[in-house]
Amino acid sequence: MTTDPITENPGAPKSFNRFAIVLLVTLALLPPALFYSGNPFWLDVFTRLVILALAAVSLNLVLGYGGLVSFGHAAYLGLGAYAVGVPVYHATYGGFESIASYNGWVHLGLAIGVSALFALITGAICLRTRGVNFIMITMAFGQMVFYAIVSIETYGGDDGLTIDVRSEFPGISLDNPLTLYALCYLSLVAVLYLVHRITGSRFGMVLRGARANEQRMRAIGIDCYRYRLVAFVISGALCGYAGFLLGNFTTFISPEMMDWTRSGELMFIVILGGAAYLYGPIVGAIVFIILEEVLSGYTVYWHLPFGLLLIFSVLFLRGGLSGAMDKLTGRSQ
Repeated sequence: MTTDPITENPGAPKSFNRFAIVLLVTLALLPPALFYSGNPFWLDVFTRLVILALAAVSLNLVLGYGGLVSFGHAAYLGLGAYAVGVPVYHATYGGFESIASYNGWVHLGLAIGVSALFALITGAICLRTRGVNFIMITMAFGQMVFYAIVSIETYGGDDGLTIDVRSEFPGISLDNPLTLYALCYLSLVAVLYLVHRITGSRFGMVLRGARANEQRMRAIGIDCYRYRLVAFVISGALCGYAGFLLGNFTTFISPEMMDWTRSGELMFIVILGGAAYLYGPIVGAIVFIILEEVLSGYTVYWHLPFGLLLIFSVLFLRGGLSGAMDKLTGRSQ
């Protein structure tokens, strides 16, 4: 049986351990503490970190557990963000204000629904291919969305679109940075639990089995295509939800957030943190954000160390940083 140095991670799906719990507790307590100590900038940094981690968790479902190297996941992130910006734009500037224009539940439903539908359509086509062909066709679909948004001048084209009013929920104000962070953090925990339940179920066993040896799965009568398609749709919907949070956080959306380079960043986060590790995307997101903040202050070529780090991780760290952490702590696989 062949192995993939990027996605191969044998055994049962890696779940929570003490290190993961420490990460979640730190993310729950440190950002509010920094905010109240007079450092609101770091609350924004952690909010972006949590949103990227959520998007990476959604990609990890198909990349880490399913072995599907999707290079177009940033498209779902962008679709989720535009699901917030477009209704607000028409209400503010287009004269089409309605009771649903600023309604957070409507924005949320649009973000998840549109992303899931796009994942269903593209997944039905992409999953009929394998290997490099799958990578290229997912990137092609992502770029199709990118250029489609660029061509729509109504929504600012490649200049982007400002979101004047954040999504409104009864009794919740997302204009409060702590409230917004709390929503993002709780969303990350909920999605982690959801992915944990999915990968630990019979559905997850089939998904991992198809990654390891699809021919054997077919031989025992399992249609791997349907399972992968469902996983692809779930992954796209979750990434669309991350886009909904990102749109409300940045209050500015542009096609740039769904470019293929953004998909590459999500893939970098998953692989570096540890594909098929439940908490791997969180580790990858932390390292990514910290390095980005530190290195960008020294040089405009800060992407170069990222590439070197990824090469080192693939060649020498089986299971990424999470796998290395397990080996250092002596955790059994």
